[in-house]
Amino acid sequence: MCQYSAQDGFANDWHLVHLGSRAVGGAGLVIAEASAVVPEGRISPQDLGIYKDAHVEKLARIFHFIEQQGAVPGIQLAHAGRKASTSRPWEGGKPLAASAGGWLPIVAPSPIPLDAGYPIPKELSTSEIAGLVQAFAEAARRALQAGAKVIEIHGAHGYLIHSFLSPLTNQRSDEYGGSFDNRTRFAKEVVIAVRKVWPDHLPLFVRFSASDWVEGGWTVEDSIALARALKPLGVDLIDCSSGGLLHRVAIPVGPGYQVPFSTRIRKEADIPTAAVGLITDAVQADQIVRNGEADLVLIARAELRDPYLPLHAAGELQQEQKWPDQYLRASLNRA
Repeated sequence: MCQYSAQDGFANDWHLVHLGSRAVGGAGLVIAEASAVVPEGRISPQDLGIYKDAHVEKLARIFHFIEQQGAVPGIQLAHAGRKASTSRPWEGGKPLAASAGGWLPIVAPSPIPLDAGYPIPKELSTSEIAGLVQAFAEAARRALQAGAKVIEIHGAHGYLIHSFLSPLTNQRSDEYGGSFDNRTRFAKEVVIAVRKVWPDHLPLFVRFSASDWVEGGWTVEDSIALARALKPLGVDLIDCSSGGLLHRVAIPVGPGYQVPFSTRIRKEADIPTAAVGLITDAVQADQIVRNGEADLVLIARAELRDPYLPLHAAGELQQEQKWPDQYLRASLNRA
C-alpha cells in the first residue's frame, strides 16, 4: 500500500515503522509499496523510489529489521505510466502542475489521457521502452543489494505495464501494439531483464489486473495466456488483482470478489497464485488456501487497520502465536 511519505524516493522512519510493525505483527512476507524505477514513474512526488543507488541504504535498514522479526522482505517495482504526477489521495489525487511539484510529460504506450482534465501522455518510442526495461533491471539490482528476498513487478491497476497489455490503452501499430504477443512484449521484456539480475533461488512475482471489467478490454483469458508465457521466463507467482485501468467502471465488489481470477489462473496456467481483494478475516483467508483457490493470500487494507492481524488470525485458527518476547504479556493466552 502506497504511503505517499517519501522525499525524492527515499525511505524514512515512517516506512521503517510502517513495514516493520507488520513484521512484528506476524506477517510471513512484507512487501514494500510500489517503488518507482524512474523518478517520472512515481504516482506522486512522495512515492517511494528505487531509481538511485543512494536509495539502497535506507531500504536495507528496513529489510534487515523485517528479517530480524522472522518475516521475508519484498518490494514492488513499478512505473505509474499515465497515472503519474498526481497529488496524494488525501490532497485530491489530481494531476499536479510543475509549480506544485509535478512533471511533464507523463508517458504511456499511446497518447490517451486517463480521463477528462488529465494530461495527454507522450507515446513512448521504442528506444525509450528499451530504456525503461533496463530501468526495471537496475531497480531489481538495487533491491537485491538492499536485501530484498522477493520482487513483485507491478503490472496492474492501469499503470504502465497494464496500459501496454490492454487494447483499450494500447493503440500502437509497431511491435509493441496490436496483437496479444505485441501488447505483452513489454511485460515479457521486463521479466527477462529482471531475471537476469535477480537470482534464480529468489521468488519473482508479477501482479496483474486479471480483468479490466470493460467490454473490449483485457480479460481473464488474456491473463491466463500471459501467465503461461511468463512461467518459463522465471515468474514464480501471479498476484491476481483487477481493474484500475479506467475511472467509473462498474465492478461487482464483495468479499473475495477477485478470488475466482486466482483460481482460474492457478489451474489453467499451472502457476502459483496469490489472492487479494476484500479478504478480511482469518477463516476466509485460510479456506482460500485450503481449498486450492490460491497459494498465498496477500492482505493490504486489513493490515493497515490492524498490523497484528496475522497474530490475531493465528489465535482464531488455533495455531501457535509467536508474539515477540517484548509483547508476550499481550498474548491471548496470558493474563
